[in-house]
Formats: sequence, structure tokens, C-alpha cells
Amino acid sequence: MIWAVGGFLLLLVSGIPIVLALGIAALVAIELTTTAPISIVAQRVYGGISSFTLMAIPFFVASGLLMEAGGIARRFVALAGALVGWITGSLYMVSVVTGTGLAAISGSGSADTAAISAVMVPEMKKRRYDIDLAAAIIAASGSLASIIPPSIVMIVIAVTANQSIGAMFLGGIVPGLIVMAGLMLGAWLFARRGGPAYRDGEAFTFQRLGRTFLDAAPGLLVPVVIIGGIVGGVFTATEAACVALFTTLVVTMFIYRELKPRDLPRILLKAISLSATVLIIISTASVFTWIIATQGFPAMLSAWLTGITENPIAFLLIVNLLLLVVGMFMESISAVLILLPVLLPIARSYGIDPVQFGIITALNLSIGLITPPYGICLYVASSVAGRRIEQVSRRIWLPFLCMLVALVLVTFVPAVSLWLPSVIMK
Repeated sequence: MIWAVGGFLLLLVSGIPIVLALGIAALVAIELTTTAPISIVAQRVYGGISSFTLMAIPFFVASGLLMEAGGIARRFVALAGALVGWITGSLYMVSVVTGTGLAAISGSGSADTAAISAVMVPEMKKRRYDIDLAAAIIAASGSLASIIPPSIVMIVIAVTANQSIGAMFLGGIVPGLIVMAGLMLGAWLFARRGGPAYRDGEAFTFQRLGRTFLDAAPGLLVPVVIIGGIVGGVFTATEAACVALFTTLVVTMFIYRELKPRDLPRILLKAISLSATVLIIISTASVFTWIIATQGFPAMLSAWLTGITENPIAFLLIVNLLLLVVGMFMESISAVLILLPVLLPIARSYGIDPVQFGIITALNLSIGLITPPYGICLYVASSVAGRRIEQVSRRIWLPFLCMLVALVLVTFVPAVSLWLPSVIMK
């Protein structure tokens, strides 16, 4: 176990890509501490991705990329502007609402962040908004894709925890909306004291709202089809991903007519590349989790935690602190695959619901998307805004606090994440 965990941390600190760090550490540990044949590596790599459910990932990724290229994102921005563009700090509000809407289609935080930044940052600069806070809020809005269905991270959590994907998706909706409301409130409080630059929103009119809603309505079909189909038992998560891709393709090519056939090879190649990155991490992480499980690490950790406290609240505080720190340094899916198989059995022993624990995990890791040094969404937003990461990081405290409040609610009020699944999936 020391060879596996110690080797992984050493390789990670040395700057080796996480997929290689996982694979090399596991390989060395197998050779030095077990009598298992080396062929076990190939078996575990194949077994890690030999899942019908995981086939949903490339289809959701491709659907998100088509959304960006086909005009859905721009129409969501217009609809969000009609809904909340009259509030003080209107462009901050539009960014948050747009991020929530895009999260219900793509499942990719970095992709959503890039799409929102490309549309919103130029206008924010024109109106002299605080661009560092703008980048921080946009990054947090993009990170909602880890919580709101169809989150790729949620799919991996559900598969790893052997839980219903539909229940996990439903469990993320209310926490995601709480984060959205918190970000809007925090941005409004800042903008209220920020001077006249933040008070030039457009007047609310039902005519404008109706027009933008009708324009965005075909794109809004995608999340309805995904969530409705899964929860209603019409199709599985993988089948829902295929339907989402087909629906997005029809909307962008034949209704909006902004996506051309010549664009498809480029988009599909990018989707293949992004999906392969996720799946290869899953495959190597399955080898790593196998070796630490066979070495008795889960039992050791469980004994250590129960020795410290028998109080589930104290356990959740420790887990939250651990996941917040891990999320700052590690990619979300890798963190799920390494830690969830170890932590979930302990959580069960404390009587914590697996769906609630999965939402806690996802929310912690979504915060990691906006906190350096990993903070991929923060890097994307900073890059598009033309600002250094150090500059934007000075403003990250506001969205961080908003997301932390949501995390506290999810952790200590189980109904926040369990109410909707209990009502709809009786």
C-alpha cells in the first residue's frame, strides 16, 4: 500500500500526468508487494471501462460540443438576459443563469466556462465590470456542470457507488439551484456597491422574454429529454446520451441551421479526444483502486476514522476537508475513482445515504474546479478574459463562499439532496 500511495503522490508532485502516475504506481506496487501475475493490469484496465453505462460519456461530451458550435449557448445567454438582465449587476446574473442552463446539456465544466466566457467577457469589459470577479463568477457557473445533470462526474460516481444514475441526477438538481441562487446573491451584493457600471441593465418585458424563450425552446428540449427519459424509465443513461446527441444534432443543423456538415469531423475528433482522456483515467484508476483495496487500505482508514470519532457529523467534516484539499490538486474523475470506493463503505457504516454522499463528493470536487492550483474552470475563464490566474484568484473568495454555504446545507440537511429523488422515484 505504501508503494502504491507513496509512489502515486511522488509521481504526481514530480509533474507526471495523472494517468501515468496512477498506472506506474499501481504497476510497481503489484510487482513488489503481491504475487499476482502482471496480466492482472490488462484485466483491470479492461474491466474498468467495460461498462455499458460509461458509454454515455462520449455521447454527452459530443452533445456539449455541438451545443457550443451550433448556437444553443448564444440563445441561452439571450434568454438569461431577458430573465435577469434587469437586475443590478445584470451581466453577472446572466452568466450564472446561462451556466446553469448549459450545465443541463453538456456535463462538462470547462466547455461551459469557455462558452460563457466567449460571449459574456467582451460585453463585461465594454461596460467596465470588475473583470477579475467576472472571470471568477463565470468559472463557478461553469463548474455547475459537475452537479446539475447530466453531469459526467455524477455518472462516474453512480457507477462507482453502484447507485441509480437517475437518483443521482435528481439529487444534484436542488443543490445546483442553491449554488446558482448563492452566486446571484453574492454578485448582486457586490454590484450594489460597485457604482453606476452595474446599473445599466435592460428593462424587463414579457415580449422580450417570450421572444427569447421561443428562440431557445428547441435547445431546452435536450435537458427535458435527458432527465425525463431517465427518470421516467423510458431509457437508460447511455441511451439518454445517444438521444441527447441526436436531439442536439437536429436542433443545431436543421432548426437553427448554424452547424454545417463540414464542422462535424472537427467536433467529433475533439469529442473523441476528450472522451478518451476521461476513459483512460478511469481504466488506470481501476488498477490503482484494486491494489489499494487488496492491501487493506479501506479497512485501515475505516478503523482510523472510527477510532477518531463515532459521530457521523464529525466524519462528514473530515471528508469535506479531505475532498476540498484533493479537489485543489486532482482532476475530479480521478479523485472519485480513487477515494469513493474507500470512503463510501465507511459512510454507509455511519448510516449516511449513498446518494447524499455522492452529491457531497460532487459538490466538493466542483469547488476544486475554481480553486488553484488545479482549478481548470478558473484557468479557462482567466485565459478568455486575458487576465493572469493570480489576479482572478483574488476574487475567487466570493463564489467560493457561496458554494461552501451550499456544501454545508447538503452535508447537514440530507433532504436537500434526497427530497427530489424520494418524491419522483418512489
